[in-house]
Amino acid sequence: MNSFGRRLILSTFGESHGPAIGCLLDGVPAGLEIDEAFIQSELDRRRPGKSPLETGRKEADRVEILSGVFEGKSTGTPIAMVIYNTNQKSRDYENVKKLFRPGHADFTYWQKYGIRDYRGGGRSSARETAARVAGGAVAKLMLRELGIEVEGGIYEIDGIRANRLDFAHARRSRLNALDPEAEMAQEEAVLAAKEAHDSVGGVVLTRAKGVPAGWGEPLYYKLDAILAEAMMGINAAKAVEIGSGCESSRLKGSENNDPITPEGFLSNHSGGILGGISDGDEILVKTWFKPTPSIFREQQSVTTEGESIRFSLKGRHDPCVAIRGTIVCEAMMALVLADMALLNLGRKMEHLHSIYRR
Repeated sequence: MNSFGRRLILSTFGESHGPAIGCLLDGVPAGLEIDEAFIQSELDRRRPGKSPLETGRKEADRVEILSGVFEGKSTGTPIAMVIYNTNQKSRDYENVKKLFRPGHADFTYWQKYGIRDYRGGGRSSARETAARVAGGAVAKLMLRELGIEVEGGIYEIDGIRANRLDFAHARRSRLNALDPEAEMAQEEAVLAAKEAHDSVGGVVLTRAKGVPAGWGEPLYYKLDAILAEAMMGINAAKAVEIGSGCESSRLKGSENNDPITPEGFLSNHSGGILGGISDGDEILVKTWFKPTPSIFREQQSVTTEGESIRFSLKGRHDPCVAIRGTIVCEAMMALVLADMALLNLGRKMEHLHSIYRR
């Protein structure tokens, strides 16, 4: 499947080394102010090649809106956006044309389709996530009008964990680091892995503020379930935690329950979601990314004919995918929340009365 969402539906297309990638976003209400500069700024945040911490592939990632916008506002029809690939080096992948790279989707795509685009992984490349960021930027514009903010940052890299959560600092940091005090050690871990022709994993914390209570569609379209699905659909994501996540399993009920007062909750182990429905508190999601599988050390694999082989990769790759994955996590959370906002519109008669009653 190449589409995501129920009322706000994102469909993406394109491959890493094809002419372009892009998306079709269907379900955006008419009349939304489309700030093209903001959409471009989100793509600039994810854009590769900005620092030694990222892949050397330098793409402009200029987005072009093809439809669904007139005189700066959404028309209610599908919004199509395209991003042209301008810096492919397909020759770097000639030596993997007939072998499966460990940790990549090469083997499984081959088993499923009997054919694969070996140039950077084709459709399975994280290059596709630029299209999600474009769609997520439109969702952020919609949420902004509702007073909802989505933000993210690096919580952990190579086991070095943030002790402070400063989302404003993360926006300024080239690492997207939440903790200024842990940032230096995290950067050093990434650069050391790069120098050793290796890679490291990381954890992204994504937060939504201002989400009202009542969003989510139980039992089979729960807010936390769909957030987990959205994050797990990002390349290299291997685990997701909502709120206290795994730590909740180590607590007593008396410790894990969030006490309720007339002023709100006294803690937020739930991550802002109870019974699959938002409770009005901050929504907190951690996404755990594996180390980038593209490393420049000699590795063991097999060819498409089943022959054993040792090989070394070429190309340009992120030493830690979680860094740029931060922006993708934000985009996916924004898309989920905007979708839930639209789904929630008809859940009470008073909502319908406010629109249709004369």
